[in-house]
Amino acid sequence: MSRLEAKKPPLFISEPLTRDAESQSLSLLGGILKSSYGPAGRLKQLHNGVGGCVCTTSQSSTLLGHLSVSQPVLRVLTASVQNHVSRFSDCGLFTAILCCGFIENFRSLNVAPFTVIKISKHLLRLCMDHLKSEACGCRVSVDFSNVEIPVCLVRSILTSKPACMLNKTEVDHLTSLVLKAFIFTVPCHVETNAVLGKCVIIPVKGRRIVDSTVFPGLLIEIREIQLGKPLAVKRTSSNMIKIALFSVSMSGDGFNPEEGTVAVHHSISLEVSELNQLLNVGMQLVKDEVGLVVCQKVMHPSLKQYLKKNGIIAVDRAGLSVMEPLGRMTGNRPPVASIHLLSPGCYGSLKDLCIESLASKHFLHLIPEDTVICSLILCSRSETAWDELKRVCETAGHVLQLTVKEPLALLGGGCTETHLASYIRYKSSSLPASIFKDLDCSQTQYQMVADGFCRSLESVAHSLSHDGEDILTDMVYGHCWFVPSGSPCVSKLSDLVSKCSCGMNGNTEELSWRFLQGQSGSPVIQVCPKEPSAKVADFLTLDCFAAKCSGLQVALETANLILDLSYIIEDQN
Repeated sequence: MSRLEAKKPPLFISEPLTRDAESQSLSLLGGILKSSYGPAGRLKQLHNGVGGCVCTTSQSSTLLGHLSVSQPVLRVLTASVQNHVSRFSDCGLFTAILCCGFIENFRSLNVAPFTVIKISKHLLRLCMDHLKSEACGCRVSVDFSNVEIPVCLVRSILTSKPACMLNKTEVDHLTSLVLKAFIFTVPCHVETNAVLGKCVIIPVKGRRIVDSTVFPGLLIEIREIQLGKPLAVKRTSSNMIKIALFSVSMSGDGFNPEEGTVAVHHSISLEVSELNQLLNVGMQLVKDEVGLVVCQKVMHPSLKQYLKKNGIIAVDRAGLSVMEPLGRMTGNRPPVASIHLLSPGCYGSLKDLCIESLASKHFLHLIPEDTVICSLILCSRSETAWDELKRVCETAGHVLQLTVKEPLALLGGGCTETHLASYIRYKSSSLPASIFKDLDCSQTQYQMVADGFCRSLESVAHSLSHDGEDILTDMVYGHCWFVPSGSPCVSKLSDLVSKCSCGMNGNTEELSWRFLQGQSGSPVIQVCPKEPSAKVADFLTLDCFAAKCSGLQVALETANLILDLSYIIEDQN
């Protein structure tokens, strides 16, 4: 068929960052992300133009997932950040804000992009080497035999999301639950290639957050088991409960007309034949002393009645989400995928079963011999707050898993960013001439890029201020200090602050200060920023080491990619 209209040539856009549309879009996105950052971040309501649910959030995964981005440059940026969040769950806003800062500060320099990229990569190596060194003053060792630092890490994550609307009591309660759930997922018997378990989050909406609780094992919501009666379950000779998992439908309608045509003799009923096969499966389950049958999909009422009559508890419509952790917990991996073949090794085992009730919901509690799977019943009065709570609890659990692999954390509250900026200013002021020769740049160019790099880091710390607070940086530790808005004019800046933003340092010693304005010409710390001697706050504000290090690298690599764009080619058809 001939074309109805002529094919249009592709659109070539040269130097995209010089276009007003790209610059304005980048500035707008940066403003949205900065205003969402931190415990005092402003919430965003997201909805489409044709109705549907309204989402209230300040989390990067939700914001970037709901925003409709058309500019190619922004698509590259959001895709990079979303990929980072999919791997680490945390530091998404940090990564995005820092990337926007790098682009904004680097493109305003009168330095060729190729030179900027080379210098910025060298600055990144300095940062990473410092963060991984024992002398780094903004990292904290995490010892899981002492709960203090893990508690600070989880608290920092929970309190960073204002849409959860948590008070202190609720934060304390959820922190203990998240840590308890994480401990349940750690194998009791550590092997060479130990794999952490999983926490399944179960919603109970309309209840107080402090009603939330965690159970070892798995909870499956039930409707048909009679309450008030003792739960009689068949056990094997070893006092274990044998369990069978089915991922195939057991409703008796196994034939799907869309899969083709089946020729059947007029005297044969497909429905009766299918039901007979299901009952044969039931007889095999009775013969094999199975005590519990869980089906991912629907189970035929006649089969359920037959199993119940023979002392077997049957649960159907379990859903796909519980099958993987249930199979791992009981040893049923993979679940039975056919009703025509049951091998002797297809069963798993449980230690015990009981009924748990909360509000109007009732659950079958599956208790394993060795616990690596647990269930977190998460309560909230608000559905919007529950969605945010679920994401933040999942993030906290993932961060703990990452921290087990690399037992370190970074100081939060903007202190790591200002500390790194101070360190880079100190290092870049005393580099040997051979470095500039290797990078094929002048000392002036290097200092310009280093200053832009530091201002980008400091802009992330500055994004934590949403109510007009002034921000100070001390000249000894390079930490971030917030001065409340409306503070009186005093001769000594130390009279306005009591502790740094992360809670590690107090103003008990004579410190010199500078205002964090994010402008060039900032004073240089003449010595390497010191490591704090002892914390002054009850709870430190901490960030995930692995997530923040990755975010720093992703932000710079993405910014360099965007700065290096010479053309964008768009298909107009």
